[in-house]
Amino acid sequence: MLLGVVLMIWGIIGVKIFSALSPNKQENTPIKDVTFTKVTTLKRDTFSIVADYRDPFLGTLPKKKSSKKPIIKKKEVQKRNVTYTGSIIDNNSKNSVFFVTIEGQQLLLKNGQTHEGVTLLKGTAKSIRIRYSGVIETIQLQQ
Repeated sequence: MLLGVVLMIWGIIGVKIFSALSPNKQENTPIKDVTFTKVTTLKRDTFSIVADYRDPFLGTLPKKKSSKKPIIKKKEVQKRNVTYTGSIIDNNSKNSVFFVTIEGQQLLLKNGQTHEGVTLLKGTAKSIRIRYSGVIETIQLQQ
């Protein structure tokens, strides 16, 4: 009886292997033409959550955020008529004198000197840096 069960199992395995190895002729069925239809899509419904409820752990309400911040207008500063016309630089003592014309008046200024609200911050042979009414401006040498 045990021998019959073993032969039956091996027979089933053999049939499966044989059927997998032997090619079966399948009839080719023609493919039907398929037509596609355009699927209309629906707009997604959007929403927002307003979480203005009490915090269950702390027992406090959320702080309201102010939507508008006050706009601070900077007052416009009138541009000054300042030109840089030349310099005298002493390399040994590092003292430099710059020829600066402010509103048509030619002046000799050193670094840090102020005249009519215009302060000479720094100067080189090619340009100077000035400050007036909170505005810092770099002026190139006029030729």
